[in-house]
Amino acid sequence: MNILYCGDEGISRGVLVSILSLLRNGRKKYDEKLKKMVESGDIEEPIYHIYIMTIDYEDTKPFKDKTAKFLNDLVKGANSKNFVKLIDATEVFVKNLPKKNMGSYFTPCSMLRLYIDKVPEFAKLDRILYLDYDVMCRGDLSEFYEMDLDGIEAAGVLDIYGKNFYHYHGLLKFDYMNSGVMLFNVPECLKTGMFEKTVKLCAGRWMMLADQAALNKSIMRRKLVARKYNEQEERPRPDTILHHFSNNFKFWPYFRVQKVKSFEIDKIHTILKIYEYDDILKEYKKLEENL
Repeated sequence: MNILYCGDEGISRGVLVSILSLLRNGRKKYDEKLKKMVESGDIEEPIYHIYIMTIDYEDTKPFKDKTAKFLNDLVKGANSKNFVKLIDATEVFVKNLPKKNMGSYFTPCSMLRLYIDKVPEFAKLDRILYLDYDVMCRGDLSEFYEMDLDGIEAAGVLDIYGKNFYHYHGLLKFDYMNSGVMLFNVPECLKTGMFEKTVKLCAGRWMMLADQAALNKSIMRRKLVARKYNEQEERPRPDTILHHFSNNFKFWPYFRVQKVKSFEIDKIHTILKIYEYDDILKEYKKLEENL
């Protein structure tokens, strides 16, 4: 299972929580597969390949090597054949700057998922699941990760706000995906040049939510999946598999943007009134000092 996170050192706390949730909840089917592999003596392939793309560019502080090594040891502790790998994409990024969107609300690191095609190591993968650092796993990912992607460039969930305003295949068709959880069919994306299109868009045209907009404009063959694979509301539903702690708009008693991240324990308790993640967050607090 190939997992990708992108960002600078500021995402380390979220990535730790996300990885802890993956280890605890994300791979029931894969644990069964691992058991059979161990029994047969065939344990050459890891259950998780976790990649972290980062850059060292201007004021951006890259994801730390020591943090990646700690996370690698943590994941290997769960299964000696799992691993975490840090990928420095600085050179790739500098050669292909998203020039028209460099001064946006989001950091340059938000664009890094658009450069998957320019990292040789990714070219050999059949698929890769991109997760924002503030996504927490609550259930088995196997069905989602292993879905049929024949002829499909990417699979994802409708954006809860943007779906009402942005339409790419007809004004009445909901097709605007949230980019916080995306399963990419790498060979198909390389075949169609999808990622190259996104980078060119970001280089030549200013866009609101540039990376997400560029992906939605460039993905011609998409698969929309159930919201349980990217729940963007503040509270998860009973069937939620991936809970995305994205920003939410609040209108009462006044308009505001509510921001609560997956590692902000006090806010999760006091604002969201969520306590079901306490076992994971308790483990996170014990390990936080290693970041």
